[in-house]
Amino acid sequence: MPGSSDGYSVGQYAADLLALLDGLDISQVVVCGQSLGGYIIFELFRRAPTRIRAAILCSTKAAADSAAAKRDRDVMAALAQRDGARAVAEKLVPKLLSRATLEQQPQVVKEVRAMIERAPVAGILGALRALRDRPDSTPLLGQIRVPVLVIAGDDDQIAPAAGMQEMARAIPGARFALITGAGHVAPLEQPLPLSGALGDFLTALS
Repeated sequence: MPGSSDGYSVGQYAADLLALLDGLDISQVVVCGQSLGGYIIFELFRRAPTRIRAAILCSTKAAADSAAAKRDRDVMAALAQRDGARAVAEKLVPKLLSRATLEQQPQVVKEVRAMIERAPVAGILGALRALRDRPDSTPLLGQIRVPVLVIAGDDDQIAPAAGMQEMARAIPGARFALITGAGHVAPLEQPLPLSGALGDFLTALS
């Protein structure tokens, strides 16, 4: 990958999180991962499954990138390196947000665009590399033995709801919540329905 940054990987993200938990003397947690965060949760299940009390997987996938998806990551990395974060935002925002959000929530569109534009190019390159090179977590799904909530946006172009529902079925006892009017950024697009799904799940744990 052009300009790839050593040190960025799903494994390193997971190791950093475990080090933080150790530093805070926290033995077990409920983890919630959005998109890349979901891939980090799968890595936590590989490395330290007993540290996870429950998991929430939002807008993510178990499968590794296909060859075509890997090429797309490299193309995006080249764009970031050549033209900067603003060009990445221009390309990504229409894919990240639902059609309803793009048409009816200009403030959310502006916020997501600004978040991407603020990101340093080195960070974008590193995250793209971590996404591209993540392992396939599909074989892990049937081994999960803690409560799991899978949350999908009904208009997510990146992690389509049908695939996420299939992933939920593969995890023993997992719940599935579909957020209407959301794309890949449901926490910003539809915060109230998403918070309701989270609240119901967390209440059931207590």
